[in-house]
Amino acid sequence: MKVINEYFKVKWVITSNYQYANHLIVKIFGRKMVGKVNHLLGISGGKDSAALAIYLHDKYPTLPVEYYFCDTGKELDDTYILIENIESYLGKKILKMQAAEESHLENPFDHFLSLYGGYLPSAQARWCTKKLKLEPFENVVVKDDLSISYVGIRNDENREGYISKKENIQSIFPFRKNIWSEDVIRSVLNNSNKHLLAEIALDTLKNGSIDIFTDLILKDVSEYYPQKRKLNDLLTVGIKEFNNIVFIYLKTTNLPLSYEDVFPLVNNEDGLNRNDIFDLLEKSGVGVPAYYKKVEFEVDEQKGYYSRSRSGCYFCFFQQKIEWVWLYEQHRKLFNKSLEYEKDGFAWMSDEKLTDLIKSERIRQIKLDYIKKQRNKHKNNLLNFLLTHLLKQKVSDVKRVLFNYL
Repeated sequence: MKVINEYFKVKWVITSNYQYANHLIVKIFGRKMVGKVNHLLGISGGKDSAALAIYLHDKYPTLPVEYYFCDTGKELDDTYILIENIESYLGKKILKMQAAEESHLENPFDHFLSLYGGYLPSAQARWCTKKLKLEPFENVVVKDDLSISYVGIRNDENREGYISKKENIQSIFPFRKNIWSEDVIRSVLNNSNKHLLAEIALDTLKNGSIDIFTDLILKDVSEYYPQKRKLNDLLTVGIKEFNNIVFIYLKTTNLPLSYEDVFPLVNNEDGLNRNDIFDLLEKSGVGVPAYYKKVEFEVDEQKGYYSRSRSGCYFCFFQQKIEWVWLYEQHRKLFNKSLEYEKDGFAWMSDEKLTDLIKSERIRQIKLDYIKKQRNKHKNNLLNFLLTHLLKQKVSDVKRVLFNYL
């Protein structure tokens, strides 16, 4: 056994026995053991959360995951079809809930819109997400219980996603090679914890990577060696090894995972990208939500394809202009309902009203711009692919791609 006088500034004994280590922490710090830690997954109606439900169900069947859906009252019908399909696949019901259930108004969105004086949500004021999704989750689903929230952000996405400010809620990202949230990584890789982490690594790692791990761990995060680079270096040496170090480190915190004896995702080395998500949905039989499927359109003798890129309210302000055109042409009634909200100087977009967007010449220009954008994106993707494989000297792959695209 090794004696560590770090982090808590008291002596803490670590052994290779997880349960004994946990027993010592309780004995020394007086932490009470709690009962159940909730494992929760919110179904948004989008592809990623749906695929995550399938992924966890299939790969980690022993995880006691509970599923919930916060209904905004302004969803596309395809969202409810997806929820039913997921329930059928999982063989269990998804908890369905709405914010402001006692309101005299028809649905929760209208309730909060009234409270906000008709001020429509925007990227600068996302009250819709806060009031219709996050608060129902934290106040109704979780309450004061210790809870692990599984988030479906993919490995090819450069964003962090939801992290609760409450200590009893911890976010985990199973689709990423780095399953930990930014707040956990920031704590783990804090320079003041490097000796503690090195001791944990020496006690837990059994392979030849111990020296590499300890060298990296003991290297300070700095302007010249930023946290992101240190994290990537550690994950490159060993994802499972790093995850196990983090899991033991969490025993020194009050985060929900500190109360779990085991956590199977520490051995997860998967990194799922966009194409993997679609494959999961199709192969499971749950299917891809209909609003993601491309619909052909034609303008000035040019063909293009449009669809919706996100789940959620049909009038989501994050929509691209081509998606508003899609809504206008594919779901006219819903578009007209969206139009009714634009009044008293409020609009869904900062630079254009829906009444202007649906003018025939404007629709034509939006479609032409979108076709041009997609072609440029296609060319750039092809160029990047070719350069990558040329550098790797995979001539056969380059020839195949050239044959298919040129």
